[in-house]
Amino acid sequence: MNDLLPLLVAVPILGAALLVVGSRRMSRPVAELAACTVSGGTAGLAIVLLLNSSPPMTEWVGGWTPVNGESVGIVLTGDGPGLGMAALASLLTLAAMVYSWHYFDEPPRRHAGSFPALMLLFQAGMCGFALAGDLFNLFVWFELMSVVAYALTGTRVEDPKVVQGALTFAVVTSLGAYAVLMGIGMLYARTGELALTQIGRGLDAHGGPDALTLAAFVLILTGLLVKSAAVPFHFWLPDAHAVAPTPVCMLLSGVMVELGTYGVWRVYGTVFSGPGGVPDDDFRRVLLVLGVLTAVVGAVMCWYQRHIKRLLACSTVAHTGLFLIGIGVLTPEGDDGVALYVLGHAGVKAALFACTGVLLDRYGSVDERALHGRARELRPVAVMYVIGALALAGLPPFGTALGKAVTEEAVGGPLTVLMVAATVLTAGAVLRVAAGVFFGLGPEPPGSDTYETTGTGEEPETGSRISRVPDTMTAVPAVLLAAALAVGVAPGFAGLVSHGVSESGSGGLVVSAPHWTPHGVLLGLASTLLATGLAALAVTRPALLTAPDWTQSLRRLQSGHVGDYVAWLLVGAVLLGALALPGVTGS
Repeated sequence: MNDLLPLLVAVPILGAALLVVGSRRMSRPVAELAACTVSGGTAGLAIVLLLNSSPPMTEWVGGWTPVNGESVGIVLTGDGPGLGMAALASLLTLAAMVYSWHYFDEPPRRHAGSFPALMLLFQAGMCGFALAGDLFNLFVWFELMSVVAYALTGTRVEDPKVVQGALTFAVVTSLGAYAVLMGIGMLYARTGELALTQIGRGLDAHGGPDALTLAAFVLILTGLLVKSAAVPFHFWLPDAHAVAPTPVCMLLSGVMVELGTYGVWRVYGTVFSGPGGVPDDDFRRVLLVLGVLTAVVGAVMCWYQRHIKRLLACSTVAHTGLFLIGIGVLTPEGDDGVALYVLGHAGVKAALFACTGVLLDRYGSVDERALHGRARELRPVAVMYVIGALALAGLPPFGTALGKAVTEEAVGGPLTVLMVAATVLTAGAVLRVAAGVFFGLGPEPPGSDTYETTGTGEEPETGSRISRVPDTMTAVPAVLLAAALAVGVAPGFAGLVSHGVSESGSGGLVVSAPHWTPHGVLLGLASTLLATGLAALAVTRPALLTAPDWTQSLRRLQSGHVGDYVAWLLVGAVLLGALALPGVTGS
């Protein structure tokens, strides 16, 4: 089985290369079918390996195994979390490509395979990042994933807004990648190793943490938190989602952002969690402070958006904060809850973006005010939108609800209240959109000149407005929502997730399998009722959508100027250093 690990990366890359080479001789349907076959085959392989990942697998690519305990080779680690993220990335890539079947304008013949090829490269980058067992190649896959994401975001280069959004995405996340590379250089200078576990052993052998270890920690964490869109590194995400094609948004919010959070968990657990790294108390403080800040800012920004894709993007920011809080408590229960939450959230959020894409291609708009009452005829899409919003709120028995409940029980106290509040605000905003756009409830939302982007005057991604919604554009979100439901109800699934996470992250520590509890069910029902009530208030009293002065200042920070975002990246790096500093000064 070990020998099959490299295929999860090699097969999509080879498929993309063949599509590019053969693009002059193949039609669009052939290129799309080939890409779906490659993506689906890779997803199947990832699932097979995942089911055989106990004990975890390790593969030194090309046979470059360590000599006398030292290595310079490429190592892939096939454990439960890594293979789980690779399977999730592959399945969502397949879903996005099926959704986009005949999606865009028919391109010139010589470019028939360009979009599917980029999607396969994106899949390869995400799988490589999930499986990377050495820090340098984690950076390499980080960069491949990012570069392809820039290209996919800026597909429609004739639109200046698209170019600006893609450029902002590229500059900010590239700076994050450079920070990771500098941190890797520091760790290599200290330990002479690149494999994650060996770096951790090298730091432990050196003694307690010092300034160099802290600097490396801050730089690497900065790059990973940029990828996960944590506040104040998040500004690129709403701008990118506003202009990216819908299938790309499905991947950005469904799995790429979550991979950044996964990277934080992986790197700390294998590199910095020992006596020579960063003390647990300091890491806990870093993640909890940033998690709370991210959840609050993301939820508030989500509520006051009327550009629907930006609204969903801000919801992703808020949920990133919840994931960081769950990881930050540093308990096996918190890790289990986040893992289930991520799986459920991926299906729900990808489905919501898919439904929003239907609105864009049918009406040429993603503006909540302009679409008020116009989508009454899209009943299947309306039903899926409402279901997605309720799942986002934590309605049992969806996987989002189970993950949320387990995480809330792990964090406890005021953090549980914060998690409920963030989910109520974000789900309430999505329900408000569904009530107004699909059912025409209440008066038209108030207009305002304070919105930087309204979502009106958008070009349909199908070239012209569609009169009939293709079956693939409704079947895919339906399947994704069903998958999110299965995470919460499939017998034994939560136990398998817990076993994989515990075996990888807790040194074989066995904990009880996550399960539904009366407390968790009640919290999920309470969140759902509060979100529904909040949406009803917003529909009947549109004044609730008028942003107060303090939120205007918050929203003006989303300026669209890349220089501002770079300045906030530097502020975030300084904040990380300040939060982690006590462990060094006290050692």
